[in-house]
Amino acid sequence: MRLRNKVALITGSANGIGFATAKRFEEEGARVMLADLNPNAVKEAASQLKHAEPYVLNVTDRASIQTAVDAIIAKHHHIDILINNAGITLDARLVKMTEQQFDAVIDVNLKGVFNCAQIVIPHMLEAQRGSIVNASSVVGLYGNFGQTNYSASKFGVIGFTKTWAREFGQKGIRVNAVCPGFIATEMVKAMPENILQGIEQRSWMARLGTPEEIANVYLFLASDESSYINGVTIEASGGISL
Repeated sequence: MRLRNKVALITGSANGIGFATAKRFEEEGARVMLADLNPNAVKEAASQLKHAEPYVLNVTDRASIQTAVDAIIAKHHHIDILINNAGITLDARLVKMTEQQFDAVIDVNLKGVFNCAQIVIPHMLEAQRGSIVNASSVVGLYGNFGQTNYSASKFGVIGFTKTWAREFGQKGIRVNAVCPGFIATEMVKAMPENILQGIEQRSWMARLGTPEEIANVYLFLASDESSYINGVTIEASGGISL
């Protein structure tokens, strides 16, 4: 098992890519700490796994992050893996985007990653080991119509990743990012059918990705199999950018 005895904290893990990642990590021997904003959803998600614990955590609320991390450290004494997966979209063209829409997406997708990493990393520094995987997006590489806020947040996550890889690589902590394409989560599947068909046509694999396929990329970067990989951004999009 590639994650035997590892403690993994996964944000936004009540459903979608986060839950698929939790399930995959547990299969590989990890103790999974599910973290999500929705109390009922995160408890339900944890009940579907054998070695998972639910934590109600809002990535924009540093106090809630600190409370969860303190509880995990008190019980398990270490956090080996942090998956910064939580994210939201509030799309609109620039001329119609409200300041509230912009601020909300930046607060969750960008500052939320900052908050979680800043609170977890001291424990990794003490242990002199750790792996952080940040969720960016192909939109963070190439931009996208109607996603000024989302694109900015995901570009920023790549900047975090490269900076932290420089700051903490010599301390035994690796930081990498994953840029998923369009994945068949509930959020994406709620898009209009004609938009989904257009996305599939743009992909050289002619389909959406699955949460499990992204979870496998997270697994690789979290495990010791990627022990010499630091500061990279892996696009997992079915070749949509080709």
